[in-house]
Amino acid sequence: MHCITVRFEVRPDCAPAFGDAVVANAGHTLRSEAGCRVFDVGVDATGAVFFLYELYDDEAAFAAHLETPHFKAFDREVAPWVVGKVVHAWRKLG
Repeated sequence: MHCITVRFEVRPDCAPAFGDAVVANAGHTLRSEAGCRVFDVGVDATGAVFFLYELYDDEAAFAAHLETPHFKAFDREVAPWVVGKVVHAWRKLG
């Protein structure tokens, strides 16, 4: 399994729209990408910091995700709302 975590900090005035967009992207990914097994979205108490937890079959499945039209559309839509983004890739030990 290939694990991706993403932490987004968004402008507070854009947080509700970002939440809608990221949940829609997660759902579309799970429905249309066989290589994506988990795509969870969380938000902190401020409502402006979001955490994504994604599991893919392998690195190739994640790379394919980044090339999908729905991901590219999401990325373009939310870019002006994001003030910080940190992405980490993880691999399972043992």
